[in-house]
Amino acid sequence: MPSENDGVMIVLSSPSGAGKTTLVKMLSKMDNYEISISHTTRQPRHNEVNDKDYYFVNEDEFKRLINNQEFLEYAKVFSNFYGTTRTPVIDTLNKGKNILFDIDWQGADQIKNKKLDYKLVTFFILPPSKEVLFERLSNRDMKDKLIVEERMKEFSRDVLHWINYDYVIVNDNLEECYSKISNLIDAEINNGSKDYDKEYIREHVNKLTS
Repeated sequence: MPSENDGVMIVLSSPSGAGKTTLVKMLSKMDNYEISISHTTRQPRHNEVNDKDYYFVNEDEFKRLINNQEFLEYAKVFSNFYGTTRTPVIDTLNKGKNILFDIDWQGADQIKNKKLDYKLVTFFILPPSKEVLFERLSNRDMKDKLIVEERMKEFSRDVLHWINYDYVIVNDNLEECYSKISNLIDAEINNGSKDYDKEYIREHVNKLTS
């Protein structure tokens, strides 16, 4: 049974290339935080390690996990499956550790709809502009222009889901973005005051989508 000593679930989502994975890794260095490792059917990038960044599996294995109802959340993103298995998450929370999720809006919606008896705080990360996002994606996926074009098309749809998150943070400076998120997490856990300007975010989203 969940108790007041249990950990907190912290979700970071964003359009591809906005920086959520880097931020999750930074946040995981704080005391008592762990990253939830997702399963995926996509191929590893050159710097990714199996069992550390993701559990890389084939589609048959992923569908077996679906059929066995082992996922807390899963989604198909850019033709590949991603998912978080339930048991490791619950075990981590019951040990009193906070767990970080690097997932898209589909997975975040599923976790919210599960209504688990653990505190959940959700963040949506936005780029400062579409131009900056294009540059980041181009640097990351420089060998495949089609991937960059696909990500930019998806961005216009992904960004519309910002309204479903507790907080939306603009990643125009990585250290400042990290500081804002960590301060808000601390305020949520300890019932402190929260420095958050939702109207500024609304205006920023309008600029990104205009």
